[in-house]
Amino acid sequence: MTTPLILEPQKTPDACVIWLHGLGADRYDFLPVAEALQEQLLSTRFVMPQAPTRPVTINGSYEMPSWYDITAMSPARSIDRKQLEDSADQVIALIEAERAKGIDPTRIFLAGFSQGGAVVLHTAYVKWQGTLGGVLALSTYAPTFSAERELSASQQRTPALCLHGQYDTVVQNAMGRTAYEHLKHWGVNVSWQEYPMEHEVLPEEIRDIGTWLTQRLS
Repeated sequence: MTTPLILEPQKTPDACVIWLHGLGADRYDFLPVAEALQEQLLSTRFVMPQAPTRPVTINGSYEMPSWYDITAMSPARSIDRKQLEDSADQVIALIEAERAKGIDPTRIFLAGFSQGGAVVLHTAYVKWQGTLGGVLALSTYAPTFSAERELSASQQRTPALCLHGQYDTVVQNAMGRTAYEHLKHWGVNVSWQEYPMEHEVLPEEIRDIGTWLTQRLS
């Protein structure tokens, strides 16, 4: 496993954001975003792990950084569930590492863009049995959510912010909205925010994320 990129804060860390990049990107992808957010989150560490490089079926089996293989796009994405589970385990190991450094899990946040967002949603609301500080789901979807699923009381207490582009053709807006509706149905304190953008990140979106994190860490 490639060593995560870690951005230490100005002050002694008392919170952490673990941020997963999207398909084909790398651990440096959200470094500028982390640096911008850290200007207002002076005691928050940012940890940015790197997905393994492996063949991705829908991209002609071309090798690229990916948290899991996507084997088909329609009607819904067909994925390699074991690879998703392995990636979630990697995130849990990072949570445990932060806990070992003295950071309470209720001050640990999971953030992910696109495929990385699918991993953090699965980690927080399927695999991790405790309460986390929150989840930031950017332009993403939840391939393991279903109507039959029930959350534990501690999972329900992990809030979420779902952010999506209105014109996203990579992960359709409706896919993100479905993940949000599941969380809302399960009693999670979840918010939905959309922007006039495609599959990308806007400065306004980063400002909204900063506000949301500040409210939960103050």
